Amino acid sequence: MTFKDLGLSDAILKAVEEKGYTKPSPIQEKAIPHILNGKDILASAQTGTGKTAGFTLPVLNYLVATKHPKYRPLRALVLTPTRELAAQVYENVREYSKYVNIKSAVIFGGVNAKPQIATLKRGVDILVATPGRLLDLHDQKAVSFKRIDVLILDEADRMLDMGFVRDINKIMSFMPVKRQNLMFSATFSKDIKQLAAGILRNPVEVETAPQNSTAKKVTHNVYQVDKGKKTEFTIKLIKDNNWKQVLIFTRTKHGANKLTKKLIQAGISSAAIHGNKSQGARTKALQNFKENSIKVLVATDIAARGLDIPLLPNVINFELPNVPEDYVHRIGRTGRAGAAGEAISLVCSEETEYQNEIEKLLKQKIKTTVVKGFEPTDTAPPKRAATSKKSFGKKKGGSNSGNSNKKRATETTSAQKRKPHFKENKPKPATGRGRSGAPKKKRY
Repeated sequence: MTFKDLGLSDAILKAVEEKGYTKPSPIQEKAIPHILNGKDILASAQTGTGKTAGFTLPVLNYLVATKHPKYRPLRALVLTPTRELAAQVYENVREYSKYVNIKSAVIFGGVNAKPQIATLKRGVDILVATPGRLLDLHDQKAVSFKRIDVLILDEADRMLDMGFVRDINKIMSFMPVKRQNLMFSATFSKDIKQLAAGILRNPVEVETAPQNSTAKKVTHNVYQVDKGKKTEFTIKLIKDNNWKQVLIFTRTKHGANKLTKKLIQAGISSAAIHGNKSQGARTKALQNFKENSIKVLVATDIAARGLDIPLLPNVINFELPNVPEDYVHRIGRTGRAGAAGEAISLVCSEETEYQNEIEKLLKQKIKTTVVKGFEPTDTAPPKRAATSKKSFGKKKGGSNSGNSNKKRATETTSAQKRKPHFKENKPKPATGRGRSGAPKKKRY
């Protein structure tokens, strides 16, 4: 099958061909025809398989084929959990719409809102946004959702994890009830299906990889390393193997900054990317990494989604995540689009239980090596791993509704993630941010 067989317009096909693509990926082949037919979609595929084009191409095709007023009301909205992912999706939208009369824009927090407001006032057909900044601008009457025809939730499982339930509920309350809804996720968990039940109408389920699977060409390796020698061993790995591009994950922002400083002192060009960095610093670090101006990008789990780095060969888990599903998201940055990659995890004594839970999730044992001179000497008891996200958020005698007052999950406490419940609310006027007495939320 070719992209032309899917029924896309010639102008969009021209843009696709210029990107060098001739045949659709499995997720694109399965999802695009249903989206073109106006169906709601619940789609799951491992990262790096073309999910973004899977919804971008048919939505652009729809916008081109349907009439719209000259003032260009917003008709398609893509919600993403992070700024990096929003920027990546927008870049795809911009590239695929270069030969059609479609206006697009991206908005997210951490940058000046005035240019974003000015862009929205000029009229936008399709908007890519993070929930927090989008609601802020809606409260300022800079954007309207009254003419939305298509709503896309990208990386829905990550938005679930990061506590965006209330924001998304509120955004949906301002939209027409009659619309097409598309939900794309890296996993197909029970939580995602429950979330989808409150948003999608008679959806078509599309899945191209087993739940929580990793790319087939990714090699997994564990090195048992003493906790105090992880930094030294990381430097040794990079230098001995002469690695040119390495993505390293830490569990905390402080840990990311500390490791980056040590790598730079060892003569390895590095930068950190996490929630405490300004958007400008995050964008610059990612761009430098993509252009090979720096060898190492040290990131927290906020960067596990939305980093589109072609042919990334190496990912290191400096610390294992305490939620096993996050391992899949982290190493999904390598082995993309059929390329080979290596995922290395440095495991000290207190992380052995985390490794066990990851192996259960993957249904495979990971090759484990002890390196002479770096053997674990710490004897701390292993921490109990969170075996599944579905157990989070249940409190005795409490409610687990998406409208309950919750704190957003932080990068350092992923075990606080909660199971949400989406529902359609009747349209109601905006009441302003922060008037309900709820704690002020962090904007991503």
